Amino acid sequence: MTETPLIGGFSPAPADSRLLGARIGVVTFPGTLDDRDASRAVRLAGGTAVELWHADTELGNVDAVIIPGGFSYGDYLRAGAISRFAPLMSKIVDAANSDAKLPVLGICNGFQILTEAHLLPGSMIKNDHLKFLCRDQVLRVENNTTAWTSDFTASQNITIPLKNQDGQYIADEKTLDALEAEGRVTFSYVDFNPNGSRRNIAGISNAAGNVVGLMPHPEHAVEAGYGPAHTGTDGLGFFTSVLNTLVGGK
Repeated sequence: MTETPLIGGFSPAPADSRLLGARIGVVTFPGTLDDRDASRAVRLAGGTAVELWHADTELGNVDAVIIPGGFSYGDYLRAGAISRFAPLMSKIVDAANSDAKLPVLGICNGFQILTEAHLLPGSMIKNDHLKFLCRDQVLRVENNTTAWTSDFTASQNITIPLKNQDGQYIADEKTLDALEAEGRVTFSYVDFNPNGSRRNIAGISNAAGNVVGLMPHPEHAVEAGYGPAHTGTDGLGFFTSVLNTLVGGK
């Protein structure tokens, strides 16, 4: 595939044969919007993106999976509620919960799907202001020990775009307490809570740290000229983190 030329002072990660051998599956559902952006982010980080279709019955020997954002099945019934029953999701759930602990990243609608599939606790509901919101959002890295956050530093602030209308993360108090006590809150909103999420939670992980979900979109902040303020590339760390995890760099 011919890549769009880069602008600004950013260049892709140097070619590394170890990273190119890492196959990152990117899932497309009817209504997915950001699958190509996620695939491009994988390639810019140095890995190999593998297209996966929701109706596939095999994962195709991928080493990790990204469930991108969008409006799968039009968000009918409830965001992610239909997608959780896709044939490929059963394979993803089994692989994520297996001894191999397949790394899985859910972005925005992907996060919603992960909660519906019970790979992550809690649920997503309408923003507390009941409007769609698109903005550059500052996040604090609360946990840099997961498969998708290891290239960040603890308490680092990053800026990546956010765009959602069903972005309010909710859970019961017991679950929220456990997430905080176990270090499973991966990202928090800084200065401004854009959707009313409980305890300013922007992203969480499972207990093993191989499954991460967040509402903002790191795939939209991976190259200069297109990210926040036309220079922001903070989102690239998600994709380099999983590649380095897979090749044993972290």
